[in-house]
Amino acid sequence: MTDTTSLPAVSREWHLASRPVGWPKPEDFAFVETEIPQPGEGQVLVRNKYLSVDPYMRGRMSDAKSYIAPFELGKVMQGGAVGEVVASNAEGLAVGDHVLHFLGWREYAVVSAKNAVKVDPEAAPLSTYLGVLGMTGLTAYAGLLRTASFKKGDTVFVSGAAGAVGGQVGQIARLKGAARVIGSAGSDEKVRLLVDEYGFDAAFNYKDGPVSEQLRAAAPDGIDVYFDNVGGDHLEAAIGSLNEGGRIVVCGMISVYNNTEAAPGPRNLSRLIATRGRIEGFLVGDHYDLQPEFVREVAPWVASGQLKYRETVVEGIENNLEAFLGVLRGDNTGKMIVKV
Repeated sequence: MTDTTSLPAVSREWHLASRPVGWPKPEDFAFVETEIPQPGEGQVLVRNKYLSVDPYMRGRMSDAKSYIAPFELGKVMQGGAVGEVVASNAEGLAVGDHVLHFLGWREYAVVSAKNAVKVDPEAAPLSTYLGVLGMTGLTAYAGLLRTASFKKGDTVFVSGAAGAVGGQVGQIARLKGAARVIGSAGSDEKVRLLVDEYGFDAAFNYKDGPVSEQLRAAAPDGIDVYFDNVGGDHLEAAIGSLNEGGRIVVCGMISVYNNTEAAPGPRNLSRLIATRGRIEGFLVGDHYDLQPEFVREVAPWVASGQLKYRETVVEGIENNLEAFLGVLRGDNTGKMIVKV
């Protein structure tokens, strides 16, 4: 057991104080100080360096039945984090090692060694293990290549394309031989990023007019794959442009996460009959078997600059909540990360 007397006495962390109705409000959360616990047998104490905030966390703030347990009221929330081991009571992990784990929203975390993944800060910046080489990257890879059954020559449409997942989906499709890659985003600046830096063939600002019209103009011959991060009018537009045998993979629907009433469904679902199209939802947790293949293929693309990524970094754990709300607003370009 490593001596921890040189560490601070308290850790700051974010608790869920009440379940948000509609848009989350600051009073739904509490920023508190707690005593830093000691690691027990098989555990390590980690000083978190980077924290992830992601759209799916909004769902965990509700107590509705879902694929993952909701956050508990009055207790610290969770999320992806990467940090340095500062005390160890576990074989295989030593002080100074860096690990990826799931106990974010706090400065210090006691993590079971079996739930910590050792990462190499020399191989890639630590923050990338939360984004382009982490869960969001694997989400893009698995959703496009496995769930959407992407094949060379497909025309691919990605909504939320300037986000952490969407930007990687479009670039992987391009690197894998897509005939055409189209993205939607919420600002002209993000549209330019998609075309000029990420190599999309076309992109549009969904605020400039009906999505269905802009998509038809960008993909006059239709689309074969739609990677959905937004839902709503984007999903309806994609169904309207779907080619025969087209595939729609539902990764997220950020447009409806804060709705207090059920959103109307697409009005043109009957078109799936004529196109023999399919819509399938997926969770990255069902595809962790692809992780080694994903890293082998994607890491060299990142290292060579063939696959580009952006990060929006917010400084200070005290701003963790504002960073999360920023994701829901679409403030981020690429992965939203909090530097503790």
